[in-house]
Amino acid sequence: MTTAIRYFSKFGHTRKMVEAVKDIMHCEPQTVAEPVNEPVDVLLLGAGVMFGKVDDSVMRFIDSLTPEKVKRVVCFGSCAIIKSPVPQMRQALEARGIQVDRREFVCPGAMGPVKAGHPNTDDINRFRDFVSQTL
Repeated sequence: MTTAIRYFSKFGHTRKMVEAVKDIMHCEPQTVAEPVNEPVDVLLLGAGVMFGKVDDSVMRFIDSLTPEKVKRVVCFGSCAIIKSPVPQMRQALEARGIQVDRREFVCPGAMGPVKAGHPNTDDINRFRDFVSQTL
């Protein structure tokens, strides 16, 4: 099974998460600035929410994907106020005909004093478990 990790991380939360699972995924995490050039079975795609939306770079990355390039996407993210970045990503991926795993992972991400210290060790351990179970 081929895997890839792409993410956007403005404050480092999502980067911290992907670094913790690269050994499970057997690939190096790359930002959404790097296209998926070879077909992959599972793409782990992560982002956060800023001002109520996922960053435009994530949406442009999604626009570059096709069902021929990516068989299945597993979405994840972190956020401090908005409940989850996943619905926005899921909607854009499904509109392109790409299969999105129904399982998703979202944990708190610090924004100043709001959710301070997150993602923490417990969040990272839960994310590792999640990724192990979704492969």
